[in-house]
Amino acid sequence: MPSPRAIIADDERLMRDQLRGRLAVAWPELQIVAEARSGDEALTLFERERPELAFLDIRMPAPNGLEVARQIAGLCHVVFVTAYDAHAVEAFERGAVDYLLKPVDPDRLTVTVSRLKQRVHAPPPDLDRLAALLASISREDNSTAARLRWIQATVGNQLRIIAIDEILFFQATDKYTRVVIRDGEALIRKPLKDLIEEIDPDQFWQIHRSTIVNMRAVANVSRDIQGRLNVSIRDHPERLEVSRGYAHLFKSL
Repeated sequence: MPSPRAIIADDERLMRDQLRGRLAVAWPELQIVAEARSGDEALTLFERERPELAFLDIRMPAPNGLEVARQIAGLCHVVFVTAYDAHAVEAFERGAVDYLLKPVDPDRLTVTVSRLKQRVHAPPPDLDRLAALLASISREDNSTAARLRWIQATVGNQLRIIAIDEILFFQATDKYTRVVIRDGEALIRKPLKDLIEEIDPDQFWQIHRSTIVNMRAVANVSRDIQGRLNVSIRDHPERLEVSRGYAHLFKSL
């Protein structure tokens, strides 16, 4: 029986590289026959290659992954890939289709591969109704779906994918923004004023014009002898100053 063939569609090269590499480990027999950077390119490559599987990023240049899925419905088994978990998981489960959250977790990918191996030689399900449902959910939850779940950051001369929940705090420097995690730090070019619009305001608080802190990582907040507030981070030596303009966030102290 010939090896199954697949295409990967994602507008971010790093995400395509990561998924391709992890698929090579989880499913060595799978052939990745093409990679697309947009929905239009995905449809062109699908017509050319006619693969049995397609890994589609939901949010990519038009048409997006949901629209691509509608057009190849019944012709190909689809795995949706998304950086946002606001899409209803129940909809995926009901639709006989799998999904992966970015960055792709190897253990979760193993589950997906196991499911695909069972389904790949059966007729693909019709995804038109499912895609319509997901599109509707996406519109209704757009403000939540827009929250970042991971970022790409520079560590030395390499790019690293960092889950938002792993970040202790962001701190602005002259040209970059420091991204501090428990085992080190990285740099991104996105300024704090843009970051604050894309991350969860209940989890990340701006405490200084140059600092945004993950409140889940805070050990305690204290006052120094001059009455200034400082934030201590669990298992991290740096203490972060709270400027006067943000002191009201901790008004009970």
